[in-house]
Amino acid sequence: MDAIILQILNGLDKGSAYALIALGLTLIFGTLGVVNFAHGALFMIGAFCAVTLNRLLSLSHEVVDETRTDFLGNPLRVDVPYVYEWFGPDVGATIIDWSVPLAILFAIPIMVLIGLAMERGLIKHFYKRPHADQILVTFGLAIVLQEIIKAFYGANPIPTPAPEAFVGSFDFGALIGFDPQTIMYPYWRLVYFSFAILIIGAVFAFLRYTTFGMVVRAGMADRETVGLLGINIDRRFTIMFAIAACVAGLAGVMYTPILSPNYNMGMNFLVLSFVVVVVGGMGSLPGAVAAGFLLGILESFASRAEVIDIIPGINQVIIYLVAIIVLLTRPRGLLGRKGVMEE
Repeated sequence: MDAIILQILNGLDKGSAYALIALGLTLIFGTLGVVNFAHGALFMIGAFCAVTLNRLLSLSHEVVDETRTDFLGNPLRVDVPYVYEWFGPDVGATIIDWSVPLAILFAIPIMVLIGLAMERGLIKHFYKRPHADQILVTFGLAIVLQEIIKAFYGANPIPTPAPEAFVGSFDFGALIGFDPQTIMYPYWRLVYFSFAILIIGAVFAFLRYTTFGMVVRAGMADRETVGLLGINIDRRFTIMFAIAACVAGLAGVMYTPILSPNYNMGMNFLVLSFVVVVVGGMGSLPGAVAAGFLLGILESFASRAEVIDIIPGINQVIIYLVAIIVLLTRPRGLLGRKGVMEE
């Protein structure tokens, strides 16, 4: 039983990333009808926002430390981060330690601006073009973005640690009545799962309970009628593209302590997240979220050594096998609207 619970927990953090990226993909497809293959690059850019802020906060300059000497008795020259001088050593060290959570505030305006630039500068020209054209142009954009990141940050992964307060593991087994230390789970993965639930809940609440969100949902259902009412639905859809970009970026920011950022991480998550969208149902927000968590958990169980010994390589293809089964039996996806992808 403890092994089953642990695999479910392991699936939740990756499922959270799938759900967040798939949520943004579905927002864009549901509002603009665009298949955005550059969405994984937005996840990657969010991760590198965390890397960038960590580097900015760690900028330092040399000072002479009279309290320390080298072997000749000369005062040592040491590097001191600027934040130590601005806020004091204790507060400065805390700011650097919490650079990943602070990167949320740093990433939001950046991701919104990037989303607006992508939509207004490129994607708006492909609204009425076939989906194949949209896939090609956004896939090309994703390659360009990842090569830019590679040129500035290099090809190697860049470790970005979680705050020291979240280093270590939580005794989940003791919490639910098992023997102590039978189910240990990293604190930051629990933080990421909680963060994903918060973001998903915020997006659904925004769409359901705000006037702006209700207009957007009406536009997703019948864009022409909403436009005839004198509402500038295109402007609202552009804002939704920026929100979707922000969701993907924040998912990348908080994932950096789990997976060290590298230039191709977005492409790795994009393919799987697009499969998640198809399984959940194109244009279905609840479907994207449910399929993200479901496939994350299935992938976790398929990664167990016992399963791989029986079916070698199953952990690499389980998501695609589920997608094939779902599309053969229910082409619209698990929660997709009737008629979508069934023609």
